[in-house]
Amino acid sequence: MKYRGQMPTLLLSDDGAHRIAPTDFKRWKDALRQFDRRRKDRAKVDELKELIVAQGLQKPILLCVHEKYPDVYVSDGHHRAVALMELGALTFPFHWHYIRGGVRIERNPFPYGLLGLDGPAQAKSKKRSIWW
Repeated sequence: MKYRGQMPTLLLSDDGAHRIAPTDFKRWKDALRQFDRRRKDRAKVDELKELIVAQGLQKPILLCVHEKYPDVYVSDGHHRAVALMELGALTFPFHWHYIRGGVRIERNPFPYGLLGLDGPAQAKSKKRSIWW
């Protein structure tokens, strides 16, 4: 079975040593700017926000971990990540994989220490207040 965890949304950030960076953009600020400028992207983010409020996030965000460096990135789910940030969500579900010669979703627990967390329990406790 694929590992599925919960991660604090506040780690989707451009600041700090322990953060989850985007892969398709230099910074999350750039993703937000592009998604606001392009009608198609804005519509997708708005649609996702409505779905997330109604049903929660159904498709986990895919995180990738670089084998040589202690970096964590979003490899799939940039629109979902932006929707969650705009909603102020506490956490998000994720799957993960190493950056290797292909994508194989890991069955092993995520290496939370890369993000300065002790494990899944601490990931769930690093929350900011929100309405859900």
